[in-house]
Amino acid sequence: MLAHVMALLSRSWRSTWWRWLAGGAACLLVGCIVIGCGGGRSTLLPGKNACGLSDRERACSNACGQGTQLCESGIWRPCMVPSIDRACSNTCGAGIEICRDGAWGVCTVPVAQEACSTVCGAGKRVCQNGAWVDCDAPQPKSPRIPATLRDLHRTHPDFERTDVSGDASELGIVEPILGNDDTPTYAHTGATRTVTGPETFIQWFHDVPGVNVTIPYDIPLQESTSQPGFFTFTSIDFFPLDGDPRGFGNEGFDHDFDFTLATKFTFHYLGGEVFRFTGDDDLWVFVNRHLAIDLGGPHQSKMGEVYLDDHKGEFNIAPGNSYELHLFFVERHVINSDFSIETTITDPGTCR
Repeated sequence: MLAHVMALLSRSWRSTWWRWLAGGAACLLVGCIVIGCGGGRSTLLPGKNACGLSDRERACSNACGQGTQLCESGIWRPCMVPSIDRACSNTCGAGIEICRDGAWGVCTVPVAQEACSTVCGAGKRVCQNGAWVDCDAPQPKSPRIPATLRDLHRTHPDFERTDVSGDASELGIVEPILGNDDTPTYAHTGATRTVTGPETFIQWFHDVPGVNVTIPYDIPLQESTSQPGFFTFTSIDFFPLDGDPRGFGNEGFDHDFDFTLATKFTFHYLGGEVFRFTGDDDLWVFVNRHLAIDLGGPHQSKMGEVYLDDHKGEFNIAPGNSYELHLFFVERHVINSDFSIETTITDPGTCR
């Protein structure tokens, strides 16, 4: 009898033990904590994860401002911040910049446009994506500037001077106002460092039989491929009289040095024009008969430029009117001859 009772107790204990073990294993599988078991049942607390307690939320922020971050399925989700906007501006004007998903976007500005013009007519230009595009007004052709060359002998007292060497730049050789005969007026009664006197200087730009010979020449400007709106002519070996039988020839040099060039043309002043020259030797530019660039004297290549808007009062010019530009160039000393023009000034008679 006792043995039978012990056998029953043993079976009951084993059954209870396995039920307890099975329940505990089940609890472990679902990530629960066992705090007590009785009658084959377990009492569990919610499990923990990366967020702490599940279904939580917390404050957060990003570049757009303050927001909320939620924990779902044990993982913190991205910070949720409402989209906001702010005022901004660029070259085209005022606009709106939007912050979304933690980052500010580009400034969005409505397309703007404004009137513009060239010497050939009126048009408009448009600004979009922060940049103005070129004016769509009719454009001028590349102008050809008519000029006059005067070839002089190398023995002229102002050319190939042996007492002048190196950089002999000399400002103030000519008066600041163009002469009545449309040539520069010598500003001295006697000699300067590089000019013998008024008698020899007048031979540079006036016809004197036996001293010089006059030959017509055109300066062919071309539209610049690197500077929109500019017209250019560039030569680092500017010897326009080479091989011309009308001149005095090379006279023992490799090229026909010792010559002058004079030109004038009418332009319509719109505003914003610039004239730039680089070269050697003497160079004078007059705008509306006022000296605008002075690069006098024999010298290595030098650059001079004039922005017309900066001298409106001095030159007595106003947008909407036409004026004359005079240029005088002198090549009077070997070995080089550079001649370069860059300008936005155009002749109103050269429209496409």
